[in-house]
Amino acid sequence: MQMQRIKMSAALVFAGALLLSGCAAGGGNGDASGDACETVRTEARDISNGAQNALAAGGDPSDVQSALEGYSERAAALGDENEDVADSAEALVGALDEAAAFAETLPTDPEAEVDAEAVAEHQTAIQEAAAEVSSACTADAEG
Repeated sequence: MQMQRIKMSAALVFAGALLLSGCAAGGGNGDASGDACETVRTEARDISNGAQNALAAGGDPSDVQSALEGYSERAAALGDENEDVADSAEALVGALDEAAAFAETLPTDPEAEVDAEAVAEHQTAIQEAAAEVSSACTADAEG
């Protein structure tokens, strides 16, 4: 059963990475705003992938929570650095903070059953919020 959960989580992480890499492949237009958006998209993708991987890997709940809090800080900085994505970055921070709170509830016993559906829900929320950050920058750069 544990292997099945790991495979499902890995598949979700891979699908999320593909989705976000498709967003990042949208390419800039060669000007400063295009370069800034590429930086935003890359950072949003990295935050999303890292957070989803932290959830999928499991382990010590306090380590998972700490990792997610670190990604939340990075997402907040992303919004602080680029006002065009501030609202969507705030939503990403919210998704990461909810995942960190969920991580507190994970069992400390590595053999204990983990709610794979709840993990997947948090991974999806993070993935969608990160995609919104990318979209917000793309929309502004094209507009």
